[in-house]
Amino acid sequence: MIEYKLYNSVSKLPKTQWNDLTKHDLFLQTQYLEAFEKACPDTICIYYVGVFKLDKLIGIAIIQRVQLYLKDMFRHERVSCFKEFAQNAMSKVLKGNILVVGNLTHTGQHGIFFNQSEIQQADFLEKIFDACKELIKQIKTKKRKTIRLILFKDYFENDAIHLEQPVFQSKKFYKMKVQPNMIMRTRKEWLNESDYVSDMTTKYRTRFKRARQKRNHILVKELDLETLKSESEAIYELYMNVSNNAAFNTFILPKNHFLTLKQHLKENFRIFGYYLDNQLIGFYSLILNNKSLETYFLGYDSEHQHTNQLYLNMLYDMAYFAIKNKFNSVVYARTAMEIKSSVGAKPESMYMYLKLTNGFANAILKQVFMFMNPSQEWEERHPFKN
Repeated sequence: MIEYKLYNSVSKLPKTQWNDLTKHDLFLQTQYLEAFEKACPDTICIYYVGVFKLDKLIGIAIIQRVQLYLKDMFRHERVSCFKEFAQNAMSKVLKGNILVVGNLTHTGQHGIFFNQSEIQQADFLEKIFDACKELIKQIKTKKRKTIRLILFKDYFENDAIHLEQPVFQSKKFYKMKVQPNMIMRTRKEWLNESDYVSDMTTKYRTRFKRARQKRNHILVKELDLETLKSESEAIYELYMNVSNNAAFNTFILPKNHFLTLKQHLKENFRIFGYYLDNQLIGFYSLILNNKSLETYFLGYDSEHQHTNQLYLNMLYDMAYFAIKNKFNSVVYARTAMEIKSSVGAKPESMYMYLKLTNGFANAILKQVFMFMNPSQEWEERHPFKN
């Protein structure tokens, strides 16, 4: 007998079984989920699904109810009349509540997992579909909100979930390609930063040296919990500076986000500040996920971004952290693909499955999604000799 249970708080989960099943992914562990519950955007509400065979937990899912608002999605105030019309038209379709099976705030498949020896993938997915149906009814009854869209995110090209594409199609879900995840696989012979740089072509070694020269007067230091507390306002301001310059966004982190993650994840969450004349002008953060180094949110002062090549230096520093600490990969995530490829990241294709609950709107979903996720023309860089 296989059944599922819905939970609305991490405190109600069967923690021992849950953590034993999900030890491969920190983003599915209760340690992270507790932190995220306390510091998630105001527009996100989290639910959890446990799939059981008798009393044994054999599968899990993270489902987020996300409230989309036009003011959060489109940050640039100056847009053309046509673009404003298009944005307003699109917002009528997207604005409101959506269900995300996964984590909207982080690139990658951090939403579902099951024990393949205990349940077939198709049977597991049916339980998740059932849980989504029940959740939609609950939200309608208790919150008086209508779910407009259901989204399963983010799956690599070789993910076994694509074997169940006919199941998704039968339920009117579209498979859509999204921007790639930029990932750098570290090499065994890289023992320090010099090894990493020596593998570059002359052009990219020169680029690296130029960036480091521009960082010369900047002090980079890791922020401990106490420093993070005192710098919280400045960090949030720098984060918002970058967030507000994004063309499209679906959430805004709360002010306590970074501090709460540090309090809960401890050494698995690292944050580094860039100081010029004792003033914080930038930061980047990392999540240590077993042998994968997951790059997290960052921020910087626009005044120093170009002159000191802050962003490029942060990418190099993330690579060096991975090499020094013997991580197998650096997950640079999506966006800014060209500059990430210049430090050694390669694009890995990703897909989502999504469906609008309104049948007519679902028929034009592909066109809507293309506007949300426009293809970007970019040139992949190849910094290494081989």
